[in-house]
Amino acid sequence: MTVQLYDTKAQQLREFVPMDPDNITVYVCGPTVQSGPHIGHLRGALTFDILRRWLAHRFGRVTFVRNVTDIDDKVLVNATADEPWWALAYRMELAFSSAYAAIGILPPTYEPRATASIPQMQELIERLIDAGHAYAAAGDVYFDVRSWPQYGALTRQSLDAMEPAEDADPRGKRDPRDFALWKGAKPDEPATAIWDSPWGPGRPGWHIECSAMSRRYLGPEFDIHGGGLDLRFPHHENELAQSAAAGDAFARYWVHNGLVTVDGQKMSKSLFNFVLAEDVLGTRDPLVVRYALGAAHYRSNLDVSDKTFDEAEAALERIRTFLARVTRAGDFGWFSYGNEDFAAAMDDDLGVPQALAVIHARVREGNTALDAGDLETARTIAGEVSVMTDILGINPMSPQWQQTDASAEASALDALVRTMIAQRADARAMKDWTGADRIRDAIAAAGITLEDAADGTHWSVADAPSRVGATGAKAPQKEN
Repeated sequence: MTVQLYDTKAQQLREFVPMDPDNITVYVCGPTVQSGPHIGHLRGALTFDILRRWLAHRFGRVTFVRNVTDIDDKVLVNATADEPWWALAYRMELAFSSAYAAIGILPPTYEPRATASIPQMQELIERLIDAGHAYAAAGDVYFDVRSWPQYGALTRQSLDAMEPAEDADPRGKRDPRDFALWKGAKPDEPATAIWDSPWGPGRPGWHIECSAMSRRYLGPEFDIHGGGLDLRFPHHENELAQSAAAGDAFARYWVHNGLVTVDGQKMSKSLFNFVLAEDVLGTRDPLVVRYALGAAHYRSNLDVSDKTFDEAEAALERIRTFLARVTRAGDFGWFSYGNEDFAAAMDDDLGVPQALAVIHARVREGNTALDAGDLETARTIAGEVSVMTDILGINPMSPQWQQTDASAEASALDALVRTMIAQRADARAMKDWTGADRIRDAIAAAGITLEDAADGTHWSVADAPSRVGATGAKAPQKEN
């Protein structure tokens, strides 16, 4: 089966046919770093991390570019006398990078900052002026939307129905919908945010940045342009218009992810439901956050609540428990030919919900095989599950998710739990069911889960899955 992607511009599923099957090229609009990341940013970045992983699995090499908008009106507004705009932008860029890394998002092949591509932006603006699609006025430069008949092609809007562009002072605009390519310097803006240009000192508009950077790093034509659904207009519409008007073929496919709501409401600071990434990552296991934000289909809106993360944690625990059971059954290497149902789901417009359903079905079958003593089948299934979860970046046995805590506290906890498990085993051997129940309840009250297996009793802590121990004592399979 070939890879199918929903092309937002075509508004239909299309077979993905790359320009070069040996090098897939992807450009994703990265953050404007005026403040820290929220869970919507994480969900968007995760969408394209999963897409990238699947394309790499299918084709091999993926050149993945995600920019950083480090000069913008919002960055300047949020700067202070103690923290200039460039320092704020860098601090916020680090916060985004840290949050992305925490949930296992792969670093991009290239991550250009807008401020490092000013000459390329100016060159593109000059091409548009020469072609008659842009004009300079009062120190600014605007794209002339009426000069480009295809304007509105991405979002299928008529020009006259569009709202005015409010991205710059309208002092020199011929049409209120014309958008800024270059913004003339203003007296109250810092000198460090001003660059010389043929049209006077100033700085670039937002939209020209991505057109220039995608061309610089991927060329005038590339495979996929991605971003959040909220970027379709005006940002991506304007990118497409200015690049095409300058003579570039630009993106062959447009892919957009849905937005995030909280308890059924759109995230809003006025509603006090704006969930910052650092708050979620401070209270939830990063792997749980990754699973929760990636489990819904990428084009759907995702409603986030405590239940969302609780369900993700339970789902991951089922996978972890199965893989741990197989691991304890023997020291061996897992080999898998892959899973056709999983591949079909992922090929069908990145069907992660269906792919997860395949994983959990195989986990159930693997547990059944283990219960029946069929280790060969269980190992085969474990190999499949390992491969599938690796592709999605959610393999709980992967080293990146293991919490290696060799502290004295961890060692002490392990010793105490082992002692209590041994005492419970002694009570059960003596048919002291009341005593055995009391010990088990005390262990459960501490947030520790026990699993009685043929090779002994194993324990785990839900929020610290790496802390797994086992006693050598074997006990009856159940209390009376």
